[in-house]
Amino acid sequence: MMVTSSRVGALLLALTLVLAACGKQSSTDSSAPTPGAGAGATAAVTAADSPARQAAQAGEKTPATPATITRINENGSETVEKPTSDSGVHNAMLAAVASTAAAATTLNGPTLWQEGVNYTRLVPAQPTSVPPGQVEVLEFFWYACPHCYALDPLVESWLKTKPSYITFVRVPVMWNEGHRALARLFYTLETMGKLDALHTAIFKEIHVNNNPLVDLGNNDAATERIQTAFVKSQGISPEAFRTAYHSFAVETDLQRADQLTQRYRIDGVPTFVINGKYIADVATAQGEDRLLPLVSDLAALEHKH
Repeated sequence: MMVTSSRVGALLLALTLVLAACGKQSSTDSSAPTPGAGAGATAAVTAADSPARQAAQAGEKTPATPATITRINENGSETVEKPTSDSGVHNAMLAAVASTAAAATTLNGPTLWQEGVNYTRLVPAQPTSVPPGQVEVLEFFWYACPHCYALDPLVESWLKTKPSYITFVRVPVMWNEGHRALARLFYTLETMGKLDALHTAIFKEIHVNNNPLVDLGNNDAATERIQTAFVKSQGISPEAFRTAYHSFAVETDLQRADQLTQRYRIDGVPTFVINGKYIADVATAQGEDRLLPLVSDLAALEHKH
């Protein structure tokens, strides 16, 4: 019996791990800046989102086991629901998913990944900024996002083993002033050549030390003082930091990040875009440990072509 891709998506959505991303409409506690509603610009990309991606955008979570379902509400709170316990229906659905997954094929044989379920193809594909022979991988992220923080050690490990043909670029999202303030910190340190040394430290400062690194009242001068004090504690000259902080190079980088966020209609992080053609996240990959293998396989497919 043939099972359609839409049915596969629905079954996978019901039974497989889908972790919620930090989205534009979600809220956080007072220890981190609150995401806003986004720029509202019309995107250049059109794509039919898969059921799994729609769930991620809606802030839904489905756990690895059918015991509970956790949902992130509009106000950022979490609700845990108990699903019905019809074991017969559950077993039948599991069998259908297993059967369909086993039958999934490409020209090269069996594959773990299905278009429209594990990733979305962007139509039209977008131009990239890498030389011929390179495959661009963008990670859209936000320093105050707990999901980005949890994924980052896996990203750092992947960077040590990724193929040389992958050009990896982090892009901080630009949904509101709180996001922009952390993006400015990111690009200031990148301009100074200090980002690699402090990238992990920024995550830890926010999520372990509970220092949001921004003024929660969106006072730009106060935010600059907070961030300057942090980089000084990391051995960076406050004067050099302030100079880079207000530089034309940083302003240009911020503008480009904003354009990319709008172009790809990014409304949740972490989200990966592979060579301007495919988009995937933890939800569509169905687990943090599956996301980077998915990214690698899509990049390899692009490199081969």
